[in-house]
Amino acid sequence: MLTSSRPLRLRWGCACAALAILTTGAGAASIDSEHLKLIPARMKEFVDNGFMSGAVCLVAYRGKVVALDSTGYSDIENRKPMRPDTIVQIMSQTKSVTGVAAMMLVEEGKLDLTRPVQDYLPEFKGQLVQEERPDGSLAVHAPERPMTVWQLMSHTSGFAFLPSSGPLSRINFTLDATLEDAVRGYASERLQSEPGRKYSYSNMGIATLGRIVEGLSGQEYSQFVHDRILAPLGMEDTFFFPPDSKRDRIAMIYQHENGKLVLSRGRAQGGDAAAFRAGAKYPGPELGLYSTASDLFRFYQMLANGGEFNGRRYLSAQSVEAMRQDHTPDHSGYGLTVSVSSNPGTLLTLVPAGTFGHGGAFGTGGSVDPKNELVVIFLAQMNDGGASAAQHALSQIAESAVRSTISLLL
Repeated sequence: MLTSSRPLRLRWGCACAALAILTTGAGAASIDSEHLKLIPARMKEFVDNGFMSGAVCLVAYRGKVVALDSTGYSDIENRKPMRPDTIVQIMSQTKSVTGVAAMMLVEEGKLDLTRPVQDYLPEFKGQLVQEERPDGSLAVHAPERPMTVWQLMSHTSGFAFLPSSGPLSRINFTLDATLEDAVRGYASERLQSEPGRKYSYSNMGIATLGRIVEGLSGQEYSQFVHDRILAPLGMEDTFFFPPDSKRDRIAMIYQHENGKLVLSRGRAQGGDAAAFRAGAKYPGPELGLYSTASDLFRFYQMLANGGEFNGRRYLSAQSVEAMRQDHTPDHSGYGLTVSVSSNPGTLLTLVPAGTFGHGGAFGTGGSVDPKNELVVIFLAQMNDGGASAAQHALSQIAESAVRSTISLLL
């Protein structure tokens, strides 16, 4: 839903010197409900053509849900239709929830984003950097400066995605270690680059952030998230470990094989979807949550409102502003646990600069467009990227449904 590309530089030449100025009438925008009716038919085409098993789409404008549609199947084998209240694994969208948890502790004065991680988790003292020299040999050395908390949140800590070997290399599939044990193992991993030097997407980094939340709050990570975020927001269908009462609404995960959609089974992160994480210990601050479109609307609308929802404040506007700025040294388009659309090139997908949110491995995504006052949520369960074209189509339909009064002055 969020894309990144190089800035566009458009040049106009004119024999007579003329100045073109675009102005948008303040307060003149509206949403075209007829245009939004394109969504169900377009999504059905993607299902009928075999790109995805099904999807749920939600569009909210100025805090009000203006479209909520579902198509296809949550369980093809049992012919269970995808419904607006179908529960899916949102994977990396969990990262933003973990980020909100961390920012809550910042606002309480318990967490300082600029301090080294080792100040909160002593096991990280003495962590080394292992970098490849031009000749292919490896250089192992102490970092110039230890990684900081904000670098965990912006994927600039130097951490790899996950350990390259050992049992923790598959923790996102097996979920068979506690968060404390997993992060203790991550502390012994060598960094792949100097902290702060470059963007490198890391599940270990966000898991470590979740462990810091545990240590500073005095609660298990998943309990803190439930008590401080999910329950107050009314996200009743959002959880880390499925209760028996919710299992019949959870979608299965699919991928393409020999031209057909087949169950991913153990090939998907989180394990076999039909096993419902039985026996799992690891909550996964980087990928653990299940949710629904309506629940996620509450979370993203809270961010769109500058940290407030239904009369209750969760974060200050300052915290949301800090989260949605690009904090990467190479302008990779990532803030503090949210992706950020940070250059004009994103207009090629009709998404204005300043839009922020997050996607998930199975084709889920949520975004906040402050300029057009939109929240857009797309939920599929595909393990091979098959739903990406449908996700882009939803974004383009939603963005183009915003009608503004624009005048061209010559």
